Amino acid sequence: MNRRYRKTVIAGNWKMNMTASETKKFAEEMKKIMPRVKWCETLICVPSCNIPAATKAFKDLRISVGAENVYFEGRGAYTGEISAEMLKDLGVKYVIVGHSERRQYFCETDAVVNKKVHAVLDAGMTPIICVGESLEQRETGITSEWIALQVKGALHGVAADKLRRCIIAYEPIWAIGTGKTATAEQAGEVCSNIRATIRSLYGARIARSVTIQYGGSMNPKNAAELLSQPDIDGGLIGGASLKPDQFLEIINAANQD
Repeated sequence: MNRRYRKTVIAGNWKMNMTASETKKFAEEMKKIMPRVKWCETLICVPSCNIPAATKAFKDLRISVGAENVYFEGRGAYTGEISAEMLKDLGVKYVIVGHSERRQYFCETDAVVNKKVHAVLDAGMTPIICVGESLEQRETGITSEWIALQVKGALHGVAADKLRRCIIAYEPIWAIGTGKTATAEQAGEVCSNIRATIRSLYGARIARSVTIQYGGSMNPKNAAELLSQPDIDGGLIGGASLKPDQFLEIINAANQD
């Protein structure tokens, strides 16, 4: 982490978990143990049907509410989709864009991800842009090239002043939900390469201001080591964010002086 130039952000991603009533219970448990967070920003991205409940439940916890997905069109005949303005009207501040599960199961391309990034930014919210490689891509030695391509695709047409509102989340696909985790050095190297890609596009001053998270099975045991890497500025937390005690441990790891 480097707090001199950028903010530290710990974000939960609940995926397709938690009902509205479970969200309320989670918040009640967090209220009993949540300390005053000084050094990092905390948020949880919840299923869309839980957003109103989460906004109400997290109000006194200083936990912002994020969405897990968005559609790039503003309105129209797109049954089942949710626009950026709809999310903003519900109090959403962050939106996950391009998660590997969206890319894999719902065939989202870099072009689609880019459209969603623009929709989120135009609505005044912050996109958490996910990038990452498969095990095959890592083993064939194309991790850097692959992720640079994803970053460039996602940020195509994004002005420098808007880039400051973006968060990049590095999630090695082979580490998501598997219990496997990249070593701190591996994760740090890729996050450094992501910053170098941004530097090549926008210059050093802008690049050092962008928050880059790690999201491959970060947990209470490895959070401090991962966050000690200079280009890792937080985490996008999956399973551990569903358990108040584990999520708090990760927050504490990011909240050290």
